[in-house]
Amino acid sequence: MDSALPALNQTVLISVPGPFVLLGVPGLEALHTWISVPVCLLYTAALAGNALLLWLVATDKALQAPMYQLLGLLAITDLILATSTVPKALAVLWGLSSEISFGACLAQLFVAHVAFIAESTVLLAMAVDRYVAICQPLRYGALLTQRVVGIVAVAAVTRGICVMAPPVVLLQRLRYCGRRVLPHTYCEHMGVARLACGDTRPNIWYGLATTLLSPALDLGLIGASYILILRAVCRLPSHGARRKTLGTCGAHASVIVLFYTPALFSFLAHRFGQHTVPRHIHILLANLYVVVPPALNPVVYGVRTQQIAQRLRHLLQLFRAGAVREVGPEGFSPQR
Repeated sequence: MDSALPALNQTVLISVPGPFVLLGVPGLEALHTWISVPVCLLYTAALAGNALLLWLVATDKALQAPMYQLLGLLAITDLILATSTVPKALAVLWGLSSEISFGACLAQLFVAHVAFIAESTVLLAMAVDRYVAICQPLRYGALLTQRVVGIVAVAAVTRGICVMAPPVVLLQRLRYCGRRVLPHTYCEHMGVARLACGDTRPNIWYGLATTLLSPALDLGLIGASYILILRAVCRLPSHGARRKTLGTCGAHASVIVLFYTPALFSFLAHRFGQHTVPRHIHILLANLYVVVPPALNPVVYGVRTQQIAQRLRHLLQLFRAGAVREVGPEGFSPQR
């Protein structure tokens, strides 16, 4: 009976893994500090830009239309996606903390993937918004209301949770054989699954299914909406009207390219390109898709959306006027 105790203890240790060790970018350890610089700058820009965008949408009465409320939802998902991954990635790159517990690892990958799926859902809703505005303008006010925006928000979160709950359960049911090293800057579903010694085929096939049925499906529906939009635009009589109508879709189309291109490449390379795509390229791309879109989305919408650009210019003018009043015409503060 005593001889069975070590085997029992070993089984418990295998089934409940200890903390994982995140390596960062394997092969580029000497460049970790340099890699962290653009990541940190982009993350800071993402926090500032999306917070400013949320503040504008929440406080400016001229930005209460469903289009801008959807933009606010996009900013929220961007903040969650970046914040769930980048702080730990920076800690790894700076050599401050490379360990992460099994529970924290599961929580991180769950929140990050839910945010990604929710953002994909919001981008699809924004494509539908553009389709209705251009192809059925007379019905826009009746079809897209604040209630519909609330339904989109609930549906985006619910969809993400429903899609990501099964792989988390599958990861918990796997047996781990003592391997603790994750060649990444944050936890990712298949990266954790590859540390297990059991059958990971359910994880592989489910991960592929979620990629095809979530972002890939959304991208296909977005493409279909833009085909209908282009068909409607081509029927407009004047070149100026066609250009103006397409201009309203420019920001959304730019954001779609920024969001889906690195994400889909990273997902597919992780599953099919292990022997053709260098590991450090995959990890760098995985870091790009969680920080580049959140950092650039507010810039794209701030430049390409006329109403938001006007509000930003107004804020900048107020800031400059306040600075002039503070410093005074003689170059010193009147209060002094």
